[in-house]
Formats: sequence, C-alpha cells, structure tokens
Amino acid sequence: MLTISRLVADPALGLRVVTPELAEALVAEIHWLHTTELPDPSPYVRSGELVLTNGLWLPHVSAERFVAAVARAGAAGLVFGLTAQTPELPEGLAALCLSHGLPLAELCIGVPFAALTRAAARIQNEVLQTELTATVHRGDALATALSRGGGAASVLEILRGETELPLLVVDRKGRLLASIGCEPTDEQVRLAAAALHRTPPPIEVELGTGSAALYLVAGAMGEIDAGLYCLEPAATLAAADREALAQAARFLSLEVTKQQAVHAIEARFAAELLEMILSGPRSGGEVIRRLRAYGIPPDRRLGVLVAAPTAADAPPDDIAHAVGAVFATHGIPVFTAAGSRDVVSIFLWERSADELARFARELGAEVGRRTSGERVVIGVGDIAAAGALRESLVRAREVCQVLRTRPGPVTATFADVATFRMLLGLLDDQVRQRFSEQVLGVIREHDARAHTELEHTLRIFLAHDGQWAVTAAALHVHVNTLRNRMARITELTGRSVGRLEDTVDLYLALAAESPDPATGAVTR
Repeated sequence: MLTISRLVADPALGLRVVTPELAEALVAEIHWLHTTELPDPSPYVRSGELVLTNGLWLPHVSAERFVAAVARAGAAGLVFGLTAQTPELPEGLAALCLSHGLPLAELCIGVPFAALTRAAARIQNEVLQTELTATVHRGDALATALSRGGGAASVLEILRGETELPLLVVDRKGRLLASIGCEPTDEQVRLAAAALHRTPPPIEVELGTGSAALYLVAGAMGEIDAGLYCLEPAATLAAADREALAQAARFLSLEVTKQQAVHAIEARFAAELLEMILSGPRSGGEVIRRLRAYGIPPDRRLGVLVAAPTAADAPPDDIAHAVGAVFATHGIPVFTAAGSRDVVSIFLWERSADELARFARELGAEVGRRTSGERVVIGVGDIAAAGALRESLVRAREVCQVLRTRPGPVTATFADVATFRMLLGLLDDQVRQRFSEQVLGVIREHDARAHTELEHTLRIFLAHDGQWAVTAAALHVHVNTLRNRMARITELTGRSVGRLEDTVDLYLALAAESPDPATGAVTR
C-alpha cells in the first residue's frame, strides 16, 4: 500500500517527516500524487491524494489559506519541496498542518518531484504484483479445496487464513451452509436468507448485531442462490479483504452450481425409484439394487413415512431437507424423495410399530421447527419387506391426504383413519381403476370426442358440496350451463347427483383414481 511512511523509508528521496505526531495519517493509504502551485488547489485535488508543492503560491496567498484549502479537499498530506529560493519551510507551516491534521514532509533541495512520482509508481506496481500473486494463490487453494469436496466450509477455512473476519454462508431457503469465527443464531440466518429475496439485493444487511457486508453467490441459472456474509460493515473492510471475499463468492458460485446439479441428479434417481416401488413386483429386482445403493439393506424390515405440508403453496423440498437432517441426526439410513405434494421416506426400521409411530410424531415436530413452524402431517406406513413397499407407501399417502384436510393430530397410521380412503386403500389398484372406468369411462369418451369438460365439471361440483351457484362461479359459467352439463352427466352415466347413492358412486369413482378427487391431482 502506498503511504507517506513508505515514501519516507526510501533513502534516495531524502524525505523528512515534520509532523511525527500524526502517526496514524502517515500510514494511511495514498491514492496518488498531485503537484500544484495554485493559491487555492481545492477544486482540483482529490480526496486521498498527496499534494506536492514548492511554495510558489507564497507571494499570492498566506500559508494558512493554502493549508486550509488542501485540508478541505481531503488530501492525504503535504510535501514541501525546498528550493534555492525557499531553502527552509515557511514559518508556521508545520503548526498549521498539525492543526488541520495534515501530515507534512520536507523534500530536500535537488530532489525533483518526478523522483517521488517514480517511487510511488514502483510501490504501486509492487502492491499490484503482491495482490495479484495473493489472488492467484488463493484461487488455486479454493479450486483445490472445492475439487476435493470440501464445500463451503473449506472456502471459509481458506479465508480464515488471511483474515480474522467472522463469516457465514446462507442460502435462499434459510439453510446455514457454513460459518467461521461466529455462531449465528436462527434469527440471523432467517434475516440473511430474507435479504437474498430482495430486489435488488442489498450490499449490507442488518442481522440484529450490526450491519453485515453481503457478497452474492449465483447459481447455474445466474439467480442469487446464496450469500457470503461478513459480520462487519462494508465500509470498515480493507481493500484486500473485499477482494478476497469477492473472489471467495465467485468460487462459492461454482460450489452452489455443482450442488444444484448433484441435487437434480439425485432427485431424478429418487423419482425413478419411487415409480419403481409404485409399479409393483415387476420392478422388484431393480428396487432392491437401488435401495442398497442408498445404504438401505433391502433384506431387512423397512419403515415408510410420508410427510406433507398442509399449506398448498409450501415447497416439499424444504420438508425433504428437514426430514433428511432429522434422520441423519438419528443415524438412520434413509431414502428420501420429494414429490409434487409430499415427501416419501423409506428407511431401515427393526423396532416395533409403536416405536415407529412415536418416531413419526417426533419427526413431525422437528420438521415443523426446522421449516419455520409450518404444519406438517405424516402418514405412517406399515413396516414391510422391500417386496411389499408399494402397499405400505400407498396407505401412508392416503393417510397424509386425510390429515391435510383435518385439524388435530398431525401423524396417524392407516388403521387410525376412519374414512372411505381406508376402504379404497385396501383394494388392488386394478380393482380401483376398473371401478372408476366403469362409472366415468363414458364421460371421458365424450370429453375426448366432443372436447367438453364434463369430468372436470363433476369434480368441481362435488368439491363445492353440490352448491350450484358456488360451482358455477368457480367454473366461470352461468348456473343454467352448469345444470345442462350435470344433466348430460346423468344422461351418460345413468347416475344423478340428486340421489345420494349415485353421488357416492360418482365421488368414489373420482377418488379411486386420484388422491384428491376435487382436483384430480395424483401425487408422484
């Protein structure tokens, strides 16, 4: 760093400090040198520049006014070059500089200002070379750490070798990826994550204990996925610290992108395994191989849990992350798959069914805590062998669907749920599909042929408890149009929504093919 002290340390320049009392200013960074003989140089001197002068302004302005102008411009200091005409410092100049907090140095006769400029250029070049070397070495260390799988924690460890700053990395979902030199609270992590959703993201964030500088971490699509936070105000950071943090943020972007790719691959394989389990015995061999790849012994007893948020807009990915963290805490090998509406967990369980139910209650409470109090319901499947996972999974999902719409307990087994879904869950898929097709097949054929929406109309009508006006408003049609559609459904199926027995048939036919007969959504 270019400073007055560093210039004074060069014996070839012959500089002498006249105001040693201003020791702190002597080691402050100088932006560059500015030579002037103007009586009032303040309009031209930039803040942080070192002013060089031979005192040619003395016949036109007093030393007091000149020093005041230089100080007003924010100069880093003053160098007075002695000449044959001015072999000594002007009387009172040192006292004036001292009173304005302006460091003063004396340049001996015979040394041109050009020598100072060359020395400053040499020092600046050395500083730049040092910074470039440090950047390259830091980059090599960061790349090596990430290539070895060190993750965000290894990036902070490398930064810790250069600075004592407290640091943490938080992603948009409120997960603390790494921290060093501090122990952030849950509230600080929440505030840090919330800042990443602001547009545009701030450069400083208030985390409850003071301002923290924010360095953004972009993912594969260029979106802000995480933030590197330094728990110090941005204005107090040295230039070297700012450069190191910015470089670390760029490398963290590589780590985030890699993690996103890994997560996408894992999600695809998890979805494939889930489909294999649901397809039944024909995929049994592949299911066994894949469970073994997840560290789950397929020849032992397995537990099945299905977790789902009660809020329609709650992302299952957050629940999946929380579920995985809880299982990891208990040291239980688990396969977790996040679907569009729920999270499926299959894991080794050699304890009793009662203990599984207790574990499910603990899991629900812990997942709710980790997801900011979100109400999460958990359907408990039967303990089963790998070949019988399908039935256990289907039943756990049925339980989840029921719990989502009911207040009260957030966990239950299939035997606890007194609803028509329990009866449907006891039936083979082929039986359910055959019943649904026998009742609704003619409607579906008509919809496909005439491009109508009779099945959708029936779903919405039943979802609104057969209320004509409410259903018409939901469908954006006149109530007479709705009556015509329902009459056509009666004509095609021979079943009328005006008779309870027929309404039950129609509702069960819808429910037999989808967990949610109101929307037709099938959980994957």
